[in-house]
Amino acid sequence: MKKNETIAIIGLGYVGLPLAVEFAKFFNVIGFDINKKRISELKKGNDSTGELSCSELNNVSNFFLTNSESNLIEAEIFIVTVPTPIDGVNKPDFTALKEACKIIGKVLKKGDIVVFESTVYPGATNEICLPILEKISKLKFNIDFGIGYSPERINPGDKSRSIRDIVKVTSGSNETTADKVDSIYKKIIKAGIHRTKKIEIAEAAKVIENTQRDINIALMNELSIICNKLNISTKDVLEAAGTKWNFINLKPGLVGGHCIGVDPYYLTEKALQLGYKPELILAGRRINDSMPKYIVDEFLKFYLKKDCLKNSKKVLLMGITFKEDCPDIRNSKSLEIANLLIDYGFKLDIYDPVADLTKNILTKFNLIDELNPSDYCAIIIAVPHKEFKNLNLKNIKSICTKDPLIFDIKGIFPKNETSWSL
Repeated sequence: MKKNETIAIIGLGYVGLPLAVEFAKFFNVIGFDINKKRISELKKGNDSTGELSCSELNNVSNFFLTNSESNLIEAEIFIVTVPTPIDGVNKPDFTALKEACKIIGKVLKKGDIVVFESTVYPGATNEICLPILEKISKLKFNIDFGIGYSPERINPGDKSRSIRDIVKVTSGSNETTADKVDSIYKKIIKAGIHRTKKIEIAEAAKVIENTQRDINIALMNELSIICNKLNISTKDVLEAAGTKWNFINLKPGLVGGHCIGVDPYYLTEKALQLGYKPELILAGRRINDSMPKYIVDEFLKFYLKKDCLKNSKKVLLMGITFKEDCPDIRNSKSLEIANLLIDYGFKLDIYDPVADLTKNILTKFNLIDELNPSDYCAIIIAVPHKEFKNLNLKNIKSICTKDPLIFDIKGIFPKNETSWSL
């Protein structure tokens, strides 16, 4: 590809924005998002996702930000990075993906290529996206335009692994398209490219990556439940087991967010369409989805056993994001814990210096800006932000009533100094 060719990135969230900035070092890039507020903040050099700094945004050339569909006519390559969540009954929600296809279809020209990075189940690119592109553009697939799939692998909040350092899986609808897809990603990916023979292989690779992690974390969560019943430390057990060279080093915890807690349902949906009901995948999902209730039930047991706490029902929850050092609260299991505590009649304060506090879902909670003394009977540390790890546990206890409960879910402090951890 030549320097003057133009790539359009459709969707400027955790995935799309870093991708757009990297491509802008080599090509003209149009960054498109339907969210006017998002475009406005990015033009001011502010990224609310925390993935890029103000200087990183302001130093980018060849990067045009817009929410106007008409500007997309200049692009020859379209890369779709819109969210693909699940609905209320854990079914894939392709609404944003379909809308992106409609937008691209209006401006698609002969010779153009559309690459999808959004997570889908195997076959969805051809079954869902392609018909929309053909219908609206009135162009012929693999004659007038090509499609590719290259699953996103960005780890939100991870500053040690940038997009450049993660191997990129690529695919194309024919050899010519696959070659072009490879050529553009090779410009920005230092770690290398893994080219698959079929689009469906690349689609499956993505959902399997996160499904594997989900199942293994579910195993750790089930192990932690058993260890707590045995009154032994899960952390100590894992340290001992980890001395074997082939032990998978994962820890128990809350599994939320828009990847690990979602992708298994995409794979399940496709399996059900094919007449097969997955057993292990759904079992892992049930365990991980049940952890907030398990934690709150354990908390209630401790609370009811301590007579000195019965005069207070005020609890401090530290951390509401879906993972550490990331502002995103989508599908946060910590928020599920908050809702359960309120349902049980506890008065709840929430402290999270990392979270994006502008979301409407947070308006019903009492959010505090700093840790001040109060009549807290307990503190639940739900998310292991670096800022929390740097706190002194003695100082944390000092803002509470005498002898408070300290539920340290991820065990960032010594177990003998807290009341409970997974």
